[in-house]
Amino acid sequence: MLNSLRIYTKDLDIGMFVSGLDRPWLETPFVTQGFYIESPTDIDQLREYCEYVLIDSRRSRRGGGALGRKRPPRPRQERRLDGRPRIPVERIFEGRPIKPYQDDSAWEDEHPRAQEALDTLVKDIDEIFEHVSDGGKLNVIKLRKSVEPIVDSISRNPDACLWVARLKQHDEYTYQHSLGAAIWSVSLGRQLGLPRRDLRSLAMGCLLMDVGKLRVDPELLHADRELTVEEMAQVYSHVSYGLEIIEESGILNQDVIDMVAYHHERYDGSGYPDGLAQDNIPSFARIAAIVDTYDAITSDRSYASAISPSEAIRLLYQSRDEDFQAELVEAFIQAVGIYPAGTLVELSSGEIGVVVAEYRSRRLRPKVMLLLDADKNTLEQSRVIDLQEGSDSLDLPSLTIAKALQPGAYGIDLSSLDL
Repeated sequence: MLNSLRIYTKDLDIGMFVSGLDRPWLETPFVTQGFYIESPTDIDQLREYCEYVLIDSRRSRRGGGALGRKRPPRPRQERRLDGRPRIPVERIFEGRPIKPYQDDSAWEDEHPRAQEALDTLVKDIDEIFEHVSDGGKLNVIKLRKSVEPIVDSISRNPDACLWVARLKQHDEYTYQHSLGAAIWSVSLGRQLGLPRRDLRSLAMGCLLMDVGKLRVDPELLHADRELTVEEMAQVYSHVSYGLEIIEESGILNQDVIDMVAYHHERYDGSGYPDGLAQDNIPSFARIAAIVDTYDAITSDRSYASAISPSEAIRLLYQSRDEDFQAELVEAFIQAVGIYPAGTLVELSSGEIGVVVAEYRSRRLRPKVMLLLDADKNTLEQSRVIDLQEGSDSLDLPSLTIAKALQPGAYGIDLSSLDL
């Protein structure tokens, strides 16, 4: 980039704008859109991870020697991680007011409310879908009312709801995937700054995008073998069946309809049913495609075991501008981080724990509930540590996450944890 200067981290100063790193962004705790150096702590952290960084001379401000001279603001095209021009959120969701959210509730306060909201939604979804399965109409009023508490909880603080949802990974209810996708979609919508009514549409669209599978042979949906061409066509028909159910219910929300119709379309035109590409895919359907894939590959399926969230994030990132729009993938990474709540991790000490709350500004240092000691023995009493706070001893290095673990590692059953 023309305005980027390569600066060694030992020469950094407050006020510089970091636009690139000497390693992939996903291997660091920094926000992927770039950031200003605001304090000596920021410089120390950059030195911890990088030998040099790219500094945008046009955007840098106070301090930093020659870079710190004040300049009149100039219009600038935001850049993606790969250096290409970034499409602004306002253009992707044209006509919708975009406004950032703030965490209005602590994890400890939000956890019981998220638990109650999710329990109610699970119960209502079972009843609503069972009625549809028996030939009845979709109860739209009840569904809309049921998603409100979840939208409220995620709007206040996404981590608590993500944590509770991750505990429900063992078929305790029928529609786990749609529920998980709904929670991811609202979290992404919140990160994008979409208004609350759009968050509700995202939740409803994800809950309903696979409703057409109620009219597909269950043996095909749960088959652990490769399906024939004819059988795949039957599975693909869940999209048209879903639209029929939506039409019969009287739903007129176009965003919800788009999510049901196009959540299997892909950004490069390789999806189905219509082979739409790029802007021809409605924006909410582009979100649905991302969260549908993410939730699927991080959950156990009849034909594939779940992979870790960090591995899933990397797969999504590798698919940017092929399967999924790059800007939305990057926003999703910012929304959920590499280690979202409920992720099993091994610490640098060898201890094993589960991520309880994730700092969206520093994705590599969340709160972790320790479950196993360094010898992989179960702790008599689990305890929560905050990786942001560092070590209490000057002689010991701060704990960090060494790696993410596959779901179920060391026989850990998340649903058995009690908070």
